[in-house]
Amino acid sequence: MLHGKAKDEAWNNQVKEKLSPALQEEVSFKDAAWPSPFVPGLEYNSPAHGPWNIVHMGMLLPGAHQIYVCGANCNRGVILTAAEMNAGDRFSFVEIKEEDLFNGQMEELVIEGVSDILHKLPEKPSVVLLFTVCVHHFMGCDLTYIYDTLRERFPEQCFVDCYMDPIMQKEGLTPDQKLRAGLYKPLPMREKNLKQINIIGNDFPTREETELKRIAKEAGYTVKDITECKTYDEYLSMAESYLNIACYPPAKYGAEQLSKRLGMKFLYLSFSFDYNEIDAQLKSLVKEMPGCEMPDTSLLQKKCERMLKETKKLVGNTPITIDATAVPRFLGLTKLLITHGFSVVKVFADGFLAEEKADYLWLKKNAPHLKIGATIHPNMRVYPRNSQEKVLAIGQKAAYFSGTEHFVNMVEGGGLHGYDGICELCLKIQEAYQTKKDTRDLIVRKGLGCESCV
Repeated sequence: MLHGKAKDEAWNNQVKEKLSPALQEEVSFKDAAWPSPFVPGLEYNSPAHGPWNIVHMGMLLPGAHQIYVCGANCNRGVILTAAEMNAGDRFSFVEIKEEDLFNGQMEELVIEGVSDILHKLPEKPSVVLLFTVCVHHFMGCDLTYIYDTLRERFPEQCFVDCYMDPIMQKEGLTPDQKLRAGLYKPLPMREKNLKQINIIGNDFPTREETELKRIAKEAGYTVKDITECKTYDEYLSMAESYLNIACYPPAKYGAEQLSKRLGMKFLYLSFSFDYNEIDAQLKSLVKEMPGCEMPDTSLLQKKCERMLKETKKLVGNTPITIDATAVPRFLGLTKLLITHGFSVVKVFADGFLAEEKADYLWLKKNAPHLKIGATIHPNMRVYPRNSQEKVLAIGQKAAYFSGTEHFVNMVEGGGLHGYDGICELCLKIQEAYQTKKDTRDLIVRKGLGCESCV
């Protein structure tokens, strides 16, 4: 007779056997549906908090002040984020209470609350990032009236409409995409400098050694990036660029909108792990930038091959796990490693990007038994996280769910790009294999790369 925990586990296993693969928290690639391998439902939030949220992103705009209008439960998370990154002086909130939902004065609450905050600040911020939330959509709140009134009261103040509406996570633009677009709304129309370009929507500066930056700078171009702007005037100078480049998928929409609004050219050069795609990206870059020269990509490919071979020799057949927060195109990374002999045993993700369809199909055919694990499925709260063998993880969630101290501590591509990005990632994998990290301490720190008081 089974008792207690053993009985519960046996029952769970019986239930799992009767469920379709999509209802489980882990499936083989041959069973993984496109683009969502798992059925949505109740969600689990792991303690791996390195990826940036909207508070971290808003702090990138020099001198901006964020104001959130929401209930106490929602406010708690964003207030803690601001406090944990020692940026409480750039953050305020207006609390919505239950009676505010029924008294018909929501617009007045927002207007008077924001006005009171601005009157009390020691000096006016460069920009006010005003965040409304789900409840404003549910109530049909007149946001146009709110912003028109605030702009009349504070004619010299720049207001940007921002949103914390997780109800939009599953369809339409996400809050992440909206904010990456909103951060560039204050940029005015200016005369264009044909020797200046922008990198739009990243959370981390692009490495100076990347082909993208080297090609531009060797031809005398200035490369602007909000992540490197120290002052508001420096940020405003981004309006003078003639070309916008987006490398991070959630930034594509914002870069396109900015380009249309200010009459700039646009290129989407995502962090790819495919040599042919990288070559095509570099050719399109050189085509749009007169005076730039195409590098010898055959030499760059040989360097990548050498680095991959060196890394494989070091790690051998060590099991590798990868998660989608480390690099946005994690299926491309998985394919690259598998084709170079690495033992990738599992990836952790809840969905796939449209631009990774070819890599998905390749893995489905060539790595059908590769496992894909969810990160938000409720069963992940009791997922076994204690491997008896050494596991090398790429990404914080992969490290957490794999129970390993050997991991690449990187989120959102970490500023890597192109051939240089592949080589640098190889070095990070080597370092992770050779050195243990304090996983429990590192992954709970919000916003990897931001100042933290945790």
